[in-house]
Amino acid sequence: METLVFAFPSPGSAIALAGSQEENLKYLSLLTQTHLVMRGQELLIKGEPSQTHLAQALIELLQTRWQHELTIAKVDIETAHSTLRSNLSREWQRQISKTAKGRLVQARTFNQRQYVQAIETHPLTFGIGPAGTGKTYLAAVVGIKALQNHQIERLVLTRPAVEAGEKLGFLPGDLQQKIDPYLRPLYDALHEMIGADKVPQLIEKGAIEIAPLAYMRGRTLSNAFIIVDEAQNTTAAQMKMILTRLGENSRMVVTGDITQTDLPRHQRSGLEVAQKILQGIEGVAFTYFQRGDVVRHPLVQEIIAAYEQLDQAVASRPVCPTRD
Repeated sequence: METLVFAFPSPGSAIALAGSQEENLKYLSLLTQTHLVMRGQELLIKGEPSQTHLAQALIELLQTRWQHELTIAKVDIETAHSTLRSNLSREWQRQISKTAKGRLVQARTFNQRQYVQAIETHPLTFGIGPAGTGKTYLAAVVGIKALQNHQIERLVLTRPAVEAGEKLGFLPGDLQQKIDPYLRPLYDALHEMIGADKVPQLIEKGAIEIAPLAYMRGRTLSNAFIIVDEAQNTTAAQMKMILTRLGENSRMVVTGDITQTDLPRHQRSGLEVAQKILQGIEGVAFTYFQRGDVVRHPLVQEIIAAYEQLDQAVASRPVCPTRD
């Protein structure tokens, strides 16, 4: 048995690692089979040498988060542990970008890192999985970074307006007012990364274009970074249409959750069709997110798990024979 002492630079960093009611310390202790005791700005790590050094290495990997005043959650600890086991510590510490307020943006799970790498190295990337896994946000971050570095000329953000049936004419207001409710999540990402005051200026200049999927028909999108959000709500024809808009020096990211389609029951999701027919094509990458990649409130993971169990229970029910 041995005892290691880890000294934190400030009380805030010690609190960030420990978490509310020290739930992070409890999880770290369980994961590394060590006894962890926080005393002010010092953490005592007690256990077998191999386990105490593992705990210390995990804490050091998490250091970049408290240095940038980011919260530390169970998913971050799990990712750090996976990173150590996969010998990916350099990739863990690599930042993607910074927000308009200077907050560091990092991929927080292994699948998120794979996703960002796929976007940066493939003309067409699909991000498929449940809500809260960062599919749209990370794509927007990479796209904005490419725009700021002048790698592309414009950032195009689009999604199907299913609730309006792609027929927005009956809604009040001009085009922008009609489509804003459907594109709000994309605006939120832009405001955080660029600043709410600069987004209208870039839209006016044409550097950023936000429009419903129906307005992409007949166009060729060259020198652009295109994000197709909520793609599970596209039909097969709509998916084919938007994928064939890809022009020279462009990249496209298609995101969605096949389990959350809002299409009529008789209509097959374009995302589901694309997933089946585009696998194995060079230049096309697929990243699949799981419940463990959810980086919203920890309760979201539990909600997703509950619904998955419900779906499994419904699928396993015996089918009653019908009477003639």
